[in-house]
Parts: sequence; C-alpha cells; structure tokens
Amino acid sequence: MKKSIFILFSALLLTGMCVNAQKITLKSGSFGPLKGQETLLVKYDYSNLAVGKFDKEDDYIAKKVADYNKSEAGKGEKWEADWKNDRSARFEPKFELLFNENIQGMKCDKQAAGAKYELLIHTIFIEPGFNIGVTRKPAFINVEITLKEVGTGKQVALVTVQNCPGRDAMGFDYDTGYRIEEAYAKLGKSMAGFINKQTK
Repeated sequence: MKKSIFILFSALLLTGMCVNAQKITLKSGSFGPLKGQETLLVKYDYSNLAVGKFDKEDDYIAKKVADYNKSEAGKGEKWEADWKNDRSARFEPKFELLFNENIQGMKCDKQAAGAKYELLIHTIFIEPGFNIGVTRKPAFINVEITLKEVGTGKQVALVTVQNCPGRDAMGFDYDTGYRIEEAYAKLGKSMAGFINKQTK
C-alpha cells in the first residue's frame, strides 16, 4: 500500500514538473551588430497577452478578482494591483539582472542614454503554473524579442522564445509572482548566452 502511494505521489510530482523544453528561434536578421556596443536600451510590451487558458489577460484578471473577492472583500483588487505591479517591480529587474550578469561587454538598461540599439521584449503568453505541495507545475512564458535601431526604429533581428520556464529548484515556489519572476530570470540568462554566441 505504501509503495503504491509513493508511486502515485511520484507520478503526480513528475507530471506537475513537466514542461516542454525552452526553444529560442532566430526568425530574421542577426544580433551581430551588437558586437562592440557597450549599452543596450531595453523596453517591454505586454499588449495582446494571453494567460493560462485565457486568450485575453483581461478575462484572466476578471476571473481571479471575482474568485478572490468571494473569499474576502477587496482581496481581488489587491491581487490585481500586485499582478500588474510585478512587471516593473519583479519581472523586468530580474531579466535585466541576469542578462547583465551573463552578457559580455555590454549592459542593458531601461534608461540607457545614447544606446544605438533597443531590445523590445514582447510577452505574448504567461502560464502562471501552480505549487500545492503534492504536485506543481512550473510557470513559463512565450516572448518575441525584437532588436531595433533606436533612431530609425528599423528592425535588425527577431527572436521567439517558447516555454521559458520559471520555478524554484528546491520546490518553494508557492507564490505565482515568484514563479513568473524566475521565468524572466531564465529569459535574461538565455538571451545573454544567445547574443554572446552571435557577437563572437
């Protein structure tokens, strides 16, 4: 009996942890022009964002607000404020931190004065994931990343990143914002590595 329970628990745990492998695809152009650049302007776009099973972020937010308010008046509005504030307070700084720690010869910044190129990170899908102790599902994000010339807006390169995972290796990622934050950390590190290869 104990063995059966252990097997069931292990299966649930593995199911919760499974997510398709991250895939970075260069759709057009090259990041080669960044070679020799010391600064890189970074901007973020969350328009037309799908979340979980919802094609529109607004529908996801409406459902979560209603659910939270059923248990406690005003809790839904607090959740919504945190959901939106996490972008500038947690996700974007974490991307920049890991990008800058791993990129060679340059730094990205939202206030990069004099930068010749801009990195536009358009998040098109967020899977928030879950962790209920017995089983868990990592968060992941899908993004389109465009490299543009700052002065002209001309597109230099376009990359898509699918299934960029966010989770805590020790299993303590009970907070949705933390799981998503870790996805942006992974994105920052992965993109730095990708650009390093293209600018050798």
